[in-house]
Amino acid sequence: MDQRDYINLEQQYGAHNYKPLDVVLTRGEGVWVWDVDGKRYMDCLSAYSAVNQGHCHPKILAAMIEQAQKLTLTSRAFRNDQLGLFYRELCELTNSHKVLPMNSGAEAVETVIKAVRKWGYRAKGIAEGRAEIIVCENNFHGRTITIVGFSTDPTSREGFGPFTPGFKIIPFGDAEALENAIGPNTVGFLVEPIQGEAGVVIPPAGYLKKVREICTRHNIVLILDEIQTGLGRTGKLLAEEHEGIEADLTLVGKALSGGFYPVSAVLSNSEVLGLLRPGEHGSTFGGNPLACAIARTAIRVLTEENLIENASRMGSYFLEGLKNIKNPKIKEVRGKGLLLAVEFYPEAGGARSYCERLMQNGLLCKETHDNIIRFAPPLVIDEHQVDWALERIEPVLCS
Repeated sequence: MDQRDYINLEQQYGAHNYKPLDVVLTRGEGVWVWDVDGKRYMDCLSAYSAVNQGHCHPKILAAMIEQAQKLTLTSRAFRNDQLGLFYRELCELTNSHKVLPMNSGAEAVETVIKAVRKWGYRAKGIAEGRAEIIVCENNFHGRTITIVGFSTDPTSREGFGPFTPGFKIIPFGDAEALENAIGPNTVGFLVEPIQGEAGVVIPPAGYLKKVREICTRHNIVLILDEIQTGLGRTGKLLAEEHEGIEADLTLVGKALSGGFYPVSAVLSNSEVLGLLRPGEHGSTFGGNPLACAIARTAIRVLTEENLIENASRMGSYFLEGLKNIKNPKIKEVRGKGLLLAVEFYPEAGGARSYCERLMQNGLLCKETHDNIIRFAPPLVIDEHQVDWALERIEPVLCS
């Protein structure tokens, strides 16, 4: 079969809820992937930061195989010998008190919504059914009905209502707007440290510090969605570290398994997650031994192989190279660590055509919000590979 045969199968039998580039991949290693015709590409998307450790990292692969040969799933009806170790190692790494493991990022967001509402009723004395969570415009926290209900993206919302109440939307990066939005029923503020899907939108310096102070003063829970920004992507273990703060609850996922398995987690202080009782929340696959063994190795790879520090160094180098590209159609180049974006003026005709030409030149990336390209390669990338990428990006973006 050639690439067109595989694409036709997807078109015939699959729901058309994605618009991927027309490349059919079959193998990956490090920053590289190969299509079914044997052509090599540099992956500059990293499965939306799920493969921070690089494709098919051998240590994570070995851990997956070893655990899969012993025990894969028990459900949470029984205990397993990987879960407690996963809890301890993740808490020690992130300075957390408690962990609640789930599978997808959206599940982690749904979990934290439930937990924070519970905290509001039990600890803050808010009347049952009145809890309110503040979120930001242009957020992306997942695709469930509740989550798209507080999205401001029309494509995510239209045709899917009615939606779950209990959310208030404010501008991103505006601490004063948060202060003004807090009311007697407010239990939490859910925010991305950097808005990834919105186009790598970075808030003003000091924003997270102000947010932390406001949440503390009003006794509301600060929830940081670090599913895309966390685990090294921005050059710190968690993006919150750039401003020296700690959230009350932090959501991680994607790179938590290095791309081998769906694993996510809610990291929390004891005050919030400590209120959950048996039967109030769960997941058949959440915290299964295979997931835990994979995640334990994935986070060790990040730290032992200095991938977080490498993301900081290579991100600065990559960003500088992108900023040196001269094209009057480029509105802005921005980023932190290896989460980078090039935004074009609307009259440039959109970013999709640039992504298609980059694909032809052996580099894979993806447009977002029509006029923005994200560049987010695996954190294992080296300087020579960044140069290789820039040599292909510059002529395309200048055309």
